[in-house]
Amino acid sequence: MSGLTPPPPYVPFALPLEGDDEELEKLKRKIERDRGFNCSFYKDKCLRRRIAVRMRARGRTSFAEYSSLLEQEPGEYDHLLDTLTINVTKFFRNLETWEAVEAQVVPHLFAAKGPIRVWSAGSASGEEAYTVSILLREWAEKHRRTAELDRVEIVGTDIDRRSLENAARGVYPDLSLAETPARVRERWFGDGPPFRIRPEAQRGVSFTRRDLISERAEAGQSLIFCRNVVIYFDREIQERLFKDFYDALVPGGFLVLGKVETLIGVARTLFRPVNNRERIFQKPA
Repeated sequence: MSGLTPPPPYVPFALPLEGDDEELEKLKRKIERDRGFNCSFYKDKCLRRRIAVRMRARGRTSFAEYSSLLEQEPGEYDHLLDTLTINVTKFFRNLETWEAVEAQVVPHLFAAKGPIRVWSAGSASGEEAYTVSILLREWAEKHRRTAELDRVEIVGTDIDRRSLENAARGVYPDLSLAETPARVRERWFGDGPPFRIRPEAQRGVSFTRRDLISERAEAGQSLIFCRNVVIYFDREIQERLFKDFYDALVPGGFLVLGKVETLIGVARTLFRPVNNRERIFQKPA
């Protein structure tokens, strides 16, 4: 049809995984100034990839353009921070890891005196913290030690307030239970989707906001889970976090990392490997 201007050719969105260093630094400083979120500890490529998710969603093709958008629409910060802090998690993710924890860690927790304090660091929407609760409760039932469950304190921490609110709510889509054995699903969740975790599994579990990087770990931990979190930080921060975890654990306490993570630096000499395949380590007693 004559008289119509043809549409411009389609140009694929290019992820800014390299280059534009100066504009990225300006954006990082702006985010920290406006929202107190320190981007500098994240690996560069990871940070670029996650910012690019929001740039694509809002049709911006440069860091400078996206910075202007944040200035014009401060509400975009909520979406950006959600994207920067997202941590994909499921109940009983990597079931073999949980089986190893049950066999090699849980008996030691109940054998020790005093409170059993478990910290799920980077807990996102709470699946990991509740998995710990279910695991400990089932072990106690099996060994007729349910009276000792009053000793258990499980705390999930994350930097993202919305994730923490979802965790406290305890309602989950089908995807969150994709790796959960059918028997466990029937025992600990209501009908769904969405699936609501039963109040019994929520007992002794709490959630609070904590920034792993800027806030020191709370001492007296029996078991720390930090799975698929430190991988996003640069080496210096990883080493510092591992030392913080070591200091936070009681003698004989345990640390569980993600499958693709491993101890580096001085932490390799501080911890004793319990199960290298499942990334379970122990602070010597």
